[in-house]
Amino acid sequence: MRLTIPLKQMSVEDKLQAIEEIWTDLAGMPEDIPSPSWHADVLRAREQRISEGKSHFLDIADAKNAVRDRLK
Repeated sequence: MRLTIPLKQMSVEDKLQAIEEIWTDLAGMPEDIPSPSWHADVLRAREQRISEGKSHFLDIADAKNAVRDRLK
């Protein structure tokens, strides 16, 4: 199916609303969204670093603080 969206005539607000509606629809069927092959590789590498003690998890508050510190 070919869908034509009049992007040139849409406001930024209209475009964001369209994106939100598409995202909401996609979120309702995650099993239908293919995961790229590189994603599994990244997850395996991260699991390996965690099991080797080279990486660790942060709770959400610590993660936010780490990001804020990097942006200073």
